[in-house]
Amino acid sequence: MPARFHRPSSLAATALLALLIAGPAQAQGKLLLTGGVSSIDGAAGGGLTPWALIGSYAAPGEFGATAFATRVHTQDYGLTVYGAALGLHDRFELSLARQDFSTGPTGTALGLPGLHLKQDIFGAKWRIAGDAILDSDRWMPQLSLGLEHKRSHAGDLAPTLASLGARANDTELYLSATKLLLRQSTLLNLTLRATRANQNGLLGFGGTASSRFSLRPELSMAYLVNRRLAVGVEYRAKPDKLNPSALGAGLAEQDWKDLFIAWAPSKQFSLTAAYVDLGAIVPGVVPRRQTGLYLSAQIAY
Repeated sequence: MPARFHRPSSLAATALLALLIAGPAQAQGKLLLTGGVSSIDGAAGGGLTPWALIGSYAAPGEFGATAFATRVHTQDYGLTVYGAALGLHDRFELSLARQDFSTGPTGTALGLPGLHLKQDIFGAKWRIAGDAILDSDRWMPQLSLGLEHKRSHAGDLAPTLASLGARANDTELYLSATKLLLRQSTLLNLTLRATRANQNGLLGFGGTASSRFSLRPELSMAYLVNRRLAVGVEYRAKPDKLNPSALGAGLAEQDWKDLFIAWAPSKQFSLTAAYVDLGAIVPGVVPRRQTGLYLSAQIAY
């Protein structure tokens, strides 16, 4: 690999410390953790949003794999996610994730105590231009086009969501641009997502406000403190398709954000912790903001 990358770069977003840690070349031909870690939707990138980088350590002519588990806990809710991804030739990525959301007091207030909302997400990503590492001394970012097909399983809440115009399945498209600023040890990412998901799809897609797709930005910035430790921030805008509804603003949706710290003791393992702010979730029942802890572990090959 080019000698210029022996300088630490940056990494980022709440579950991703993996992208910018510069290290010696490995057997697969990619640098330490340059495949990233897993977002809550399964794609390689930050904890809340995908990046243009392709997951795993697959260089051209190779394939690699990752597996992850994530837990998010706020004052009233809990989210568990697990999944895996396959990287092909550092060009294509296929991913699969399963989400399980505990509705806590909201389910109880709706007469559905113990209700869990679940979702399966099938993802694909294609690097269409640029190389975040090799082009780090140029203006050109790495660009990737991705899609995520989501299938929500709302259990006994499904009829209520259908009455509000929310569909159970949908496919989202996104374009990600990732730029590595090597001298500043910083990584920047912008993702534009065409979406109509309510709470990332756990409450279906579209609704009383609109059934059309909205283009929403997702931002990540990370700074590499040293070769194995990174800090960063992340922001994800939401479409708010169930506001207003028969409940007025009771289903209003707010943007997500986080502050994270990520640590990679080895090439095969990374651990990310974050403070997350998910805004009010179903504020008609639980009006307070949902803040809490995020923890994600990934193994990679």
